[in-house]
Amino acid sequence: MADRLDQPRTRGRSLLPRMQVEADASGRVSESIARFLGTPRFIVWLTVFCVVWLAWNAWGPVELRFDKSANGFTALTLMLSLQASYAAPLILLAQSRQADRDRVAAEQDRQRAERNLADTEFLAREMASLRIALSEVATRDFVRSELRNLLEDLQAEQADDEDGAPGARPSPDGTRRGAVER
Repeated sequence: MADRLDQPRTRGRSLLPRMQVEADASGRVSESIARFLGTPRFIVWLTVFCVVWLAWNAWGPVELRFDKSANGFTALTLMLSLQASYAAPLILLAQSRQADRDRVAAEQDRQRAERNLADTEFLAREMASLRIALSEVATRDFVRSELRNLLEDLQAEQADDEDGAPGARPSPDGTRRGAVER
C-alpha cells in the first residue's frame, strides 16, 4: 500500500534520544544573546579579549604562543568570524520576534482606539439626547415667571373679591356665584 501524501512520514527510531525543547525557548535564548551583543559591556569584553590575545601572541613566551603574528593572527580572525557568523542570525531572529511583538501591540492599540472612538461617539450621542431632553424641561426662570403670573392672577381675584361679595366671583354672564362650584 502506498504512503499517504497528505500525512507526514513517521520517523523511525534513532540512535540518539530526541530532545524535547519548548517551542519558544530558542527564540528567548537568541533574544537574550542578541541583547547582550548590543551592549557596551560586550564591546568592552570583546576588546579586552582581542587585546589579551594580541598581547599574548606578540609578547608572550615564544613556546606558548598559539597564533603567530607572522601569519597575521589567523586564529583570532577565525574566532571573530565565527562570532560574527553566529551573531548575525541571532540578531535577525531577535528582530523578527520583536517585529511580531510590535505587530501584536499595534493591533491591540488599534482595537483600543476603536473602542475609545465608539465610547466617545456613544457619549456624544447621549450628551446630545440630554440636551434635547433638557430643552423640553421647564427651567427655573420659566417656573418663576409662571408662579409670578399665577400670583398676579390671585391678587387680581382677591381685589375683585374685595370689591364684590366675599367668596363670590363673576360668571361669564356677569352675575355673581358662590366661591365653591361643583
